[in-house]
Amino acid sequence: MAQAGVTEGTIALDSRVEDYLADRRAARGSATRIAPLSGDASTRRYFRLTEEDGTSVLALHPERFEEDLPFLAVGELLARWGLPVPAVIDRDGARGILLLEDLGERTLQDALRAMEPEPRGALYREALGQLVKLQREAARGPHTDPCFEVAFDIPKLTWELHYFLKHFLEGQRTRSLSVEDRAILAESFHRLSEEIASWPRVLCHRDFHSRNLMPHGGTLYWIDFQDARLGPAVYDLASLLRDSYVELPEDLVAELAEEFRLKAVPEDDPATFRRRFELMSIQRNLKALGTFGYMASVRNNEVYLPYVAGTLASVRRNLSRYPELHALRRVLAVHIEELA
Repeated sequence: MAQAGVTEGTIALDSRVEDYLADRRAARGSATRIAPLSGDASTRRYFRLTEEDGTSVLALHPERFEEDLPFLAVGELLARWGLPVPAVIDRDGARGILLLEDLGERTLQDALRAMEPEPRGALYREALGQLVKLQREAARGPHTDPCFEVAFDIPKLTWELHYFLKHFLEGQRTRSLSVEDRAILAESFHRLSEEIASWPRVLCHRDFHSRNLMPHGGTLYWIDFQDARLGPAVYDLASLLRDSYVELPEDLVAELAEEFRLKAVPEDDPATFRRRFELMSIQRNLKALGTFGYMASVRNNEVYLPYVAGTLASVRRNLSRYPELHALRRVLAVHIEELA
Protein backbone atom coordinates (compact mmCIF):
# COMPACT_ATOMS: atom_id res chain seq x y z
CA MET A 1 0.00 0.00 0.00
CA ALA A 2 1.40 3.37 -0.97
CA GLN A 3 0.85 6.45 1.11
CA ALA A 4 -1.11 9.16 -0.63
CA GLY A 5 0.49 11.92 1.42
CA VAL A 6 -2.69 13.65 2.58
CA THR A 7 -3.31 14.53 6.21
CA GLU A 8 -6.54 14.83 8.15
CA GLY A 9 -8.31 18.09 7.47
CA THR A 10 -7.81 17.89 3.70
CA ILE A 11 -9.82 14.70 3.22
CA ALA A 12 -13.44 13.86 3.90
CA LEU A 13 -13.46 11.07 6.47
CA ASP A 14 -16.26 8.63 7.07
CA SER A 15 -18.12 9.62 10.24
CA ARG A 16 -17.20 6.26 11.76
CA VAL A 17 -13.51 7.09 11.36
CA GLU A 18 -13.97 10.58 12.76
CA ASP A 19 -15.79 9.23 15.82
CA TYR A 20 -13.17 6.51 16.34
CA LEU A 21 -10.30 9.02 16.14
CA ALA A 22 -12.06 11.38 18.56
CA ASP A 23 -12.44 8.57 21.09
CA ARG A 24 -8.83 7.48 20.59
CA ARG A 25 -7.50 11.01 21.12
CA ALA A 26 -9.56 11.39 24.27
CA ALA A 27 -8.34 8.07 25.66
CA ARG A 28 -4.67 8.57 24.79
CA GLY A 29 -4.42 12.33 25.20
CA SER A 30 -2.31 12.71 22.08
CA ALA A 31 -2.67 14.11 18.59
CA THR A 32 -3.20 11.94 15.52
CA ARG A 33 -2.69 12.39 11.80
CA ILE A 34 -4.35 10.26 9.17
CA ALA A 35 -3.64 9.77 5.47
CA PRO A 36 -5.35 7.52 2.93
CA LEU A 37 -3.53 4.52 1.50
CA SER A 38 -4.09 2.93 -1.87
CA GLY A 39 -6.54 0.07 -1.54
CA ASP A 40 -7.01 -3.27 -3.22
CA ALA A 41 -9.85 -4.80 -5.24
CA SER A 42 -12.01 -5.10 -2.11
CA THR A 43 -14.53 -2.67 -0.64
CA ARG A 44 -12.32 -1.93 2.36
CA ARG A 45 -10.53 1.41 2.74
CA TYR A 46 -7.15 1.91 4.37
CA PHE A 47 -5.49 4.81 6.19
CA ARG A 48 -2.13 5.32 7.87
CA LEU A 49 -2.58 6.62 11.39
CA THR A 50 0.37 8.54 12.86
CA GLU A 51 0.55 9.08 16.61
CA GLU A 52 3.28 10.10 19.02
CA ASP A 53 4.41 6.51 19.56
CA GLY A 54 4.43 5.45 15.89
CA THR A 55 2.20 4.51 13.00
CA SER A 56 -0.49 1.94 12.37
CA VAL A 57 -2.92 1.09 9.58
CA LEU A 58 -6.63 1.68 10.01
CA ALA A 59 -8.79 -0.69 7.94
CA LEU A 60 -12.35 0.53 7.42
CA HIS A 61 -14.80 -2.23 6.50
CA PRO A 62 -18.00 -1.37 4.64
CA GLU A 63 -20.13 -2.77 7.48
CA ARG A 64 -19.83 -3.43 11.19
CA PHE A 65 -18.54 -6.84 12.20
CA GLU A 66 -18.62 -9.27 15.10
CA GLU A 67 -15.64 -10.86 16.82
CA ASP A 68 -15.73 -13.75 14.32
CA LEU A 69 -14.67 -11.56 11.40
CA PRO A 70 -12.81 -13.96 9.05
CA PHE A 71 -9.71 -11.74 8.99
CA LEU A 72 -9.46 -11.95 12.77
CA ALA A 73 -10.21 -15.66 13.02
CA VAL A 74 -7.77 -16.65 10.27
CA GLY A 75 -5.13 -14.20 11.48
CA GLU A 76 -5.24 -15.65 14.99
CA LEU A 77 -4.90 -19.15 13.57
CA LEU A 78 -1.91 -18.23 11.40
CA ALA A 79 -0.21 -16.37 14.24
CA ARG A 80 -0.66 -19.40 16.48
CA TRP A 81 1.24 -21.46 13.90
CA GLY A 82 4.07 -18.93 13.84
CA LEU A 83 3.23 -17.50 10.44
CA PRO A 84 3.92 -13.77 9.92
CA VAL A 85 0.73 -11.71 9.97
CA PRO A 86 0.22 -8.09 11.10
CA ALA A 87 -0.63 -7.67 14.76
CA VAL A 88 -4.11 -6.39 15.62
CA ILE A 89 -3.65 -3.28 17.77
CA ASP A 90 -7.30 -2.39 18.25
CA ARG A 91 -10.72 -3.39 16.96
CA ASP A 92 -14.04 -1.57 16.89
CA GLY A 93 -16.55 -3.90 15.31
CA ALA A 94 -19.48 -1.53 15.85
CA ARG A 95 -17.75 0.96 13.54
CA GLY A 96 -16.23 -1.63 11.20
CA ILE A 97 -12.68 -0.62 12.12
CA LEU A 98 -9.50 -2.60 12.67
CA LEU A 99 -6.21 -0.98 13.69
CA LEU A 100 -3.28 -3.04 12.45
CA GLU A 101 0.48 -3.14 12.69
CA ASP A 102 2.02 -0.95 9.98
CA LEU A 103 4.08 -3.11 7.64
CA GLY A 104 5.25 -0.17 5.54
CA GLU A 105 4.58 0.62 1.91
CA ARG A 106 6.51 -2.02 -0.07
CA THR A 107 4.98 -5.22 -1.30
CA LEU A 108 7.01 -8.13 -2.61
CA GLN A 109 6.14 -6.91 -6.10
CA ASP A 110 7.80 -3.57 -5.29
CA ALA A 111 10.85 -5.19 -3.72
CA LEU A 112 11.47 -7.48 -6.70
CA ARG A 113 11.74 -4.69 -9.28
CA ALA A 114 15.33 -3.77 -8.46
CA MET A 115 16.58 -7.22 -7.50
CA GLU A 116 19.01 -9.54 -9.16
CA PRO A 117 17.94 -13.17 -9.79
CA GLU A 118 19.69 -14.66 -6.76
CA PRO A 119 18.00 -12.62 -4.00
CA ARG A 120 14.73 -12.95 -5.91
CA GLY A 121 15.00 -16.70 -5.62
CA ALA A 122 15.74 -16.42 -1.91
CA LEU A 123 12.56 -14.42 -1.30
CA TYR A 124 10.46 -16.93 -3.22
CA ARG A 125 12.01 -19.79 -1.26
CA GLU A 126 11.12 -18.00 1.96
CA ALA A 127 7.52 -17.61 0.79
CA LEU A 128 7.29 -21.25 -0.30
CA GLY A 129 8.80 -22.37 3.01
CA GLN A 130 6.00 -20.49 4.74
CA LEU A 131 3.45 -22.31 2.58
CA VAL A 132 4.94 -25.66 3.50
CA LYS A 133 4.62 -24.68 7.17
CA LEU A 134 1.00 -23.65 6.65
CA GLN A 135 0.13 -26.99 5.07
CA ARG A 136 1.94 -29.02 7.72
CA GLU A 137 0.42 -27.16 10.66
CA ALA A 138 -3.08 -27.30 9.16
CA ALA A 139 -2.75 -31.04 8.57
CA ARG A 140 -2.28 -31.70 12.28
CA GLY A 141 -6.02 -31.18 12.96
CA PRO A 142 -8.68 -31.64 13.93
CA HIS A 143 -9.80 -28.05 13.39
CA THR A 144 -13.15 -26.40 13.95
CA ASP A 145 -12.23 -23.02 12.47
CA PRO A 146 -14.67 -21.86 9.75
CA CYS A 147 -11.91 -21.77 7.10
CA PHE A 148 -11.83 -25.58 7.27
CA GLU A 149 -15.52 -25.74 6.40
CA VAL A 150 -15.26 -24.11 2.95
CA ALA A 151 -13.33 -25.41 -0.03
CA PHE A 152 -12.51 -24.97 -3.67
CA ASP A 153 -15.14 -27.47 -4.74
CA ILE A 154 -16.71 -27.83 -8.18
CA PRO A 155 -19.33 -25.06 -7.68
CA LYS A 156 -16.73 -22.54 -6.42
CA LEU A 157 -14.15 -23.28 -9.12
CA THR A 158 -16.80 -23.24 -11.86
CA TRP A 159 -18.26 -19.97 -10.55
CA GLU A 160 -14.83 -18.35 -10.77
CA LEU A 161 -14.42 -19.46 -14.40
CA HIS A 162 -17.83 -18.09 -15.32
CA TYR A 163 -16.84 -14.89 -13.53
CA PHE A 164 -14.00 -14.65 -16.06
CA LEU A 165 -16.47 -15.21 -18.90
CA LYS A 166 -18.87 -12.54 -17.65
CA HIS A 167 -16.49 -9.81 -16.60
CA PHE A 168 -13.48 -10.25 -18.86
CA LEU A 169 -14.68 -11.89 -22.04
CA GLU A 170 -18.07 -10.19 -22.20
CA GLY A 171 -17.50 -7.22 -19.90
CA GLN A 172 -14.02 -5.90 -20.61
CA ARG A 173 -13.55 -7.35 -24.12
CA THR A 174 -17.26 -6.88 -25.04
CA ARG A 175 -17.42 -10.14 -26.97
CA SER A 176 -20.69 -11.89 -27.86
CA LEU A 177 -20.67 -15.67 -27.61
CA SER A 178 -22.75 -18.05 -29.67
CA VAL A 179 -24.89 -20.74 -28.04
CA GLU A 180 -22.36 -23.31 -29.22
CA ASP A 181 -19.42 -21.37 -27.75
CA ARG A 182 -21.21 -21.09 -24.41
CA ALA A 183 -21.91 -24.80 -24.35
CA ILE A 184 -18.28 -25.67 -25.08
CA LEU A 185 -16.99 -23.27 -22.43
CA ALA A 186 -19.50 -24.53 -19.84
CA GLU A 187 -18.45 -28.13 -20.47
CA SER A 188 -14.75 -27.27 -20.45
CA PHE A 189 -15.07 -25.22 -17.27
CA HIS A 190 -16.91 -28.07 -15.56
CA ARG A 191 -14.35 -30.68 -16.54
CA LEU A 192 -11.44 -28.52 -15.41
CA SER A 193 -13.16 -27.76 -12.11
CA GLU A 194 -14.11 -31.40 -11.61
CA GLU A 195 -10.50 -32.53 -11.95
CA ILE A 196 -9.10 -29.82 -9.69
CA ALA A 197 -11.76 -30.48 -7.04
CA SER A 198 -10.83 -34.18 -6.98
CA TRP A 199 -7.28 -33.56 -5.73
CA PRO A 200 -6.39 -33.86 -2.02
CA ARG A 201 -7.02 -30.64 -0.10
CA VAL A 202 -4.94 -28.56 2.28
CA LEU A 203 -5.54 -25.17 3.86
CA CYS A 204 -4.82 -22.35 1.36
CA HIS A 205 -4.17 -18.64 1.84
CA ARG A 206 -6.35 -18.25 -1.28
CA ASP A 207 -4.66 -15.13 -2.70
CA PHE A 208 -0.96 -15.78 -2.19
CA HIS A 209 0.82 -13.47 -4.62
CA SER A 210 3.39 -10.68 -4.69
CA ARG A 211 0.93 -7.95 -3.71
CA ASN A 212 -0.16 -9.81 -0.60
CA LEU A 213 3.35 -10.43 0.72
CA MET A 214 5.20 -7.56 2.39
CA PRO A 215 8.89 -7.53 3.39
CA HIS A 216 9.06 -6.16 6.91
CA GLY A 217 11.71 -6.56 9.58
CA GLY A 218 13.58 -9.17 7.57
CA THR A 219 10.48 -11.35 7.08
CA LEU A 220 7.77 -11.72 4.44
CA TYR A 221 4.46 -10.88 6.09
CA TRP A 222 1.07 -12.11 4.84
CA ILE A 223 -1.93 -9.88 4.25
CA ASP A 224 -5.39 -10.35 2.69
CA PHE A 225 -5.73 -13.88 4.08
CA GLN A 226 -9.35 -13.60 5.24
CA ASP A 227 -10.67 -15.87 2.47
CA ALA A 228 -8.52 -18.86 3.47
CA ARG A 229 -10.13 -22.20 2.63
CA LEU A 230 -9.34 -25.77 1.68
CA GLY A 231 -7.96 -26.44 -1.77
CA PRO A 232 -5.24 -28.28 -3.68
CA ALA A 233 -1.65 -28.21 -2.41
CA VAL A 234 -0.69 -26.43 -5.66
CA TYR A 235 -3.29 -23.65 -5.30
CA ASP A 236 -1.12 -21.11 -3.47
CA LEU A 237 1.91 -22.28 -5.44
CA ALA A 238 0.16 -21.38 -8.70
CA SER A 239 -0.92 -18.05 -7.23
CA LEU A 240 2.68 -17.14 -6.45
CA LEU A 241 4.67 -18.61 -9.33
CA ARG A 242 2.06 -17.75 -12.03
CA ASP A 243 1.43 -14.35 -10.47
CA SER A 244 -0.17 -11.80 -12.81
CA TYR A 245 2.03 -9.05 -11.35
CA VAL A 246 5.47 -10.65 -11.63
CA GLU A 247 6.70 -12.77 -14.54
CA LEU A 248 9.39 -15.23 -13.48
CA PRO A 249 11.82 -17.05 -15.80
CA GLU A 250 10.49 -20.49 -16.70
CA ASP A 251 13.59 -22.25 -15.40
CA LEU A 252 13.17 -20.59 -11.99
CA VAL A 253 9.48 -21.52 -11.90
CA ALA A 254 10.33 -25.15 -12.64
CA GLU A 255 13.09 -25.18 -10.01
CA LEU A 256 10.94 -23.62 -7.29
CA ALA A 257 7.97 -25.83 -8.10
CA GLU A 258 10.07 -29.00 -7.85
CA GLU A 259 11.57 -27.87 -4.53
CA PHE A 260 8.05 -27.29 -3.24
CA ARG A 261 6.91 -30.74 -4.42
CA LEU A 262 9.71 -32.46 -2.56
CA LYS A 263 8.87 -30.65 0.68
CA ALA A 264 5.08 -30.42 0.53
CA VAL A 265 3.82 -33.39 -1.52
CA PRO A 266 6.71 -35.83 -2.08
CA GLU A 267 4.13 -38.58 -2.66
CA ASP A 268 3.18 -36.92 -5.98
CA ASP A 269 5.30 -38.06 -8.91
CA PRO A 270 6.80 -35.17 -10.93
CA ALA A 271 4.47 -35.63 -13.93
CA THR A 272 1.30 -35.64 -11.82
CA PHE A 273 2.49 -32.66 -9.83
CA ARG A 274 3.39 -30.69 -12.96
CA ARG A 275 -0.01 -31.33 -14.50
CA ARG A 276 -1.79 -30.22 -11.34
CA PHE A 277 0.34 -27.11 -11.04
CA GLU A 278 -0.30 -26.07 -14.66
CA LEU A 279 -4.03 -26.81 -14.65
CA MET A 280 -4.34 -24.90 -11.38
CA SER A 281 -2.42 -22.03 -12.98
CA ILE A 282 -4.94 -21.88 -15.83
CA GLN A 283 -7.86 -21.67 -13.44
CA ARG A 284 -6.15 -19.06 -11.23
CA ASN A 285 -5.11 -16.91 -14.17
CA LEU A 286 -8.59 -16.96 -15.70
CA LYS A 287 -10.09 -15.96 -12.36
CA ALA A 288 -7.58 -13.10 -12.10
CA LEU A 289 -8.61 -11.90 -15.56
CA GLY A 290 -12.22 -11.93 -14.37
CA THR A 291 -11.24 -9.66 -11.48
CA PHE A 292 -9.34 -7.32 -13.79
CA GLY A 293 -12.34 -7.19 -16.12
CA TYR A 294 -14.74 -6.53 -13.27
CA MET A 295 -12.63 -3.70 -11.90
CA ALA A 296 -12.42 -2.07 -15.35
CA SER A 297 -15.93 -2.61 -16.70
CA VAL A 298 -18.00 -2.40 -13.51
CA ARG A 299 -15.97 -0.23 -11.14
CA ASN A 300 -14.28 1.89 -13.83
CA ASN A 301 -10.87 1.17 -12.37
CA GLU A 302 -8.30 0.33 -15.05
CA VAL A 303 -5.31 -0.04 -12.72
CA TYR A 304 -5.14 -3.80 -13.35
CA LEU A 305 -5.30 -3.71 -17.15
CA PRO A 306 -1.48 -3.51 -17.61
CA TYR A 307 -1.31 -7.02 -16.15
CA VAL A 308 -3.71 -8.57 -18.65
CA ALA A 309 -1.11 -9.33 -21.33
CA GLY A 310 1.22 -11.27 -19.05
CA THR A 311 -1.66 -13.21 -17.54
CA LEU A 312 -2.97 -14.18 -20.98
CA ALA A 313 0.52 -15.27 -22.01
CA SER A 314 0.61 -17.63 -19.02
CA VAL A 315 -2.82 -19.03 -19.91
CA ARG A 316 -1.74 -19.57 -23.51
CA ARG A 317 1.43 -21.44 -22.53
CA ASN A 318 -0.36 -23.80 -20.19
CA LEU A 319 -3.37 -24.41 -22.44
CA SER A 320 -1.08 -25.38 -25.32
CA ARG A 321 0.50 -28.18 -23.25
CA TYR A 322 -2.68 -30.24 -22.90
CA PRO A 323 -4.46 -31.61 -26.00
CA GLU A 324 -7.57 -32.39 -23.95
CA LEU A 325 -8.00 -28.62 -23.45
CA HIS A 326 -7.98 -27.94 -27.19
CA ALA A 327 -11.71 -27.13 -27.33
CA LEU A 328 -11.37 -24.63 -24.49
CA ARG A 329 -8.40 -22.94 -26.10
CA ARG A 330 -10.04 -22.92 -29.56
CA VAL A 331 -13.17 -21.13 -28.36
CA LEU A 332 -11.26 -18.67 -26.21
CA ALA A 333 -8.86 -17.91 -29.08
CA VAL A 334 -11.78 -16.92 -31.31
CA HIS A 335 -12.61 -14.12 -28.88
CA ILE A 336 -9.21 -13.33 -27.37
CA GLU A 337 -6.54 -12.84 -30.01
CA GLU A 338 -3.70 -13.24 -27.49
CA LEU A 339 -4.70 -16.88 -27.04
CA ALA A 340 -4.68 -17.74 -30.76
